[in-house]
Amino acid sequence: MSRLSARNRDREAPAPEPSQRVPRAPTLLDALLPIVVLIVLLVLTIVLFGIDATNGPLQVALLLSAAFASLMAFKNGFTVAGVADAAVGGVTSAVGAIFILLAVGALIGTWNMAGTIPTVVDIGIRLLSPTWFYLATAVICALVGMVTGSSWTTAGTLGVAFVGMARVMGVSEAAAAGAVICGAYFGDKMTPLSETTILVPKLVGGRLTVGEHVKNMFWTAGPALGISLVAFMLLGLNAEPEATISTDAARQALAEAFDISALNLLPLLVLVLFAVLKYPPFLSILGSALFAGILAPFTQWEAVQAFVDDPDLGPVATSIEAIFSAMATGFVSDSGVPQIDELFSRGGMASLLTTIWLVLGALSFAAVMEHAGFLQRLLAPIVTRARRRGSLILAVNGSGVGLNVIAGDQYVAVVLPARMFRGEFAKRGLAPQALSRAVEDSGTVTSVLVPWNTCGAYISGVLGVSTAAYFPFCFFNILSPLLDVLYGYLGFKVPKATEPWEDTSEAVEQHPTSMGQEAP
Repeated sequence: MSRLSARNRDREAPAPEPSQRVPRAPTLLDALLPIVVLIVLLVLTIVLFGIDATNGPLQVALLLSAAFASLMAFKNGFTVAGVADAAVGGVTSAVGAIFILLAVGALIGTWNMAGTIPTVVDIGIRLLSPTWFYLATAVICALVGMVTGSSWTTAGTLGVAFVGMARVMGVSEAAAAGAVICGAYFGDKMTPLSETTILVPKLVGGRLTVGEHVKNMFWTAGPALGISLVAFMLLGLNAEPEATISTDAARQALAEAFDISALNLLPLLVLVLFAVLKYPPFLSILGSALFAGILAPFTQWEAVQAFVDDPDLGPVATSIEAIFSAMATGFVSDSGVPQIDELFSRGGMASLLTTIWLVLGALSFAAVMEHAGFLQRLLAPIVTRARRRGSLILAVNGSGVGLNVIAGDQYVAVVLPARMFRGEFAKRGLAPQALSRAVEDSGTVTSVLVPWNTCGAYISGVLGVSTAAYFPFCFFNILSPLLDVLYGYLGFKVPKATEPWEDTSEAVEQHPTSMGQEAP
């Protein structure tokens, strides 16, 4: 049984405390106060530290908010042990995502060392002009996302390369990151390989199939991507590249720093092969990272030697040390060209530790809020006051976006609305796919827009672009919930139930890795 469903059951029928006290149901004020504290602390850290808030202050704010929520839970009769177990459970649910974060850090380090990312960048700057760069980035990432079923894998591999290309071309890295995100999230939603695309129909129930869910989502996802592509085309047409190094000079510097060849793309092919074989995400990414590390001494020996910088070591010892160092702390390029060295000197598991800290802080707060019943207390009035079709769909989308902000966990933002709004949608005669689309358009695609959300923290960490910087360019992610709400009020493509709903919803047997679109 999932962490979420288990906690919901515990709240519905709480076991008596040792002192025979039963926890009290929270008041609306009880539920609101931790949110107020969170907002005040988050605003304070952003005002004081700006985009550097994610380097520590934001994490402290989340942990302090979790502590305050715990005090409110104690006031309502929850025991220290119960709240502590809930917090530990929340952190435990992120272990899978943490392992994937570490694996992606290792992959970026070894892919740089093996020349994989430099080769992709070289191909990109040779074939793509700044005019069509953003548009091509979104389209390619959409196709890759559909093949892999994972926006995380798409962003952590090709996304890193595309942001690197933007820097070399002298165009906006934030816009490039936005194009990566738009394409990756569209591809993720339009494939039956995506974990959330499979999960949501199961949560909604009503005998809804994944195919019906995907088909109905296209009515919002398709136009949202189409508008996004037009926006990226206009951005490209009006782009004014400000590269500090010319394209020819950049390619020459790349050729001097790395041996650019098709062999360097083997780690990418290995990752795609693992995806096709449906290997677990962590093992797939880590396996590709290790393969790239082993390949590097054979294809990039001079770069490996310069990276280790220890002439007393033999070839084998140098290779082993390079693999460990690139996976642990990242690769450091020493080509002598500052722009190239800055671009490819990154990666390593250590580079994502701050992101992991952010995830742990957000999930601790979400776990306490969930265990104490605060999140349900906040949602209950929204469910009961949604009287009409449009306001009901607005309520689902608002709940999904709000939970991404408050809970910092995409799966809370997906599971809670899917469960709590099922009865209302069935009573209003709306089809299950109307609810599933609203849940996905809000809970899934907007998670990347919140800096302390697991998805936002991951994407920002791997792309090296702050959430605040890429937010304005995430057209698809912003438009998806807006279109769904608009359709709700217009009655456009909001299917009605042809037969009474049956409760075929399933409990999540294992809380998925908090990565939203996870299987690579």
